Amino acid sequence: MQGSKLYVGNLTYSVTDKQLEELFSEYGEVKEVRVIERKGFGFVEMGTPEEAEKAMEALNETVFEGRTMRIDEARPPKPRSEYRPRY
Repeated sequence: MQGSKLYVGNLTYSVTDKQLEELFSEYGEVKEVRVIERKGFGFVEMGTPEEAEKAMEALNETVFEGRTMRIDEARPPKPRSEYRPRY
């Protein structure tokens, strides 16, 4: 892995930042957690790429709060193109 930020998908809408932080802290230092409300996914930034990889290998496709999580290395956001109406 190159980065230390993980995408965590297929979460129940009730999962909190704190719950994910506790879950991922078993695999190293958790720098930041951000659950996207009512979207079913979030991001976890670990202390090092090695810790992120360890967490991803251990937790990917495991059941958490009744749903099977999908974990992958987070990709940088795509630049948004500005909306320009055509006339």
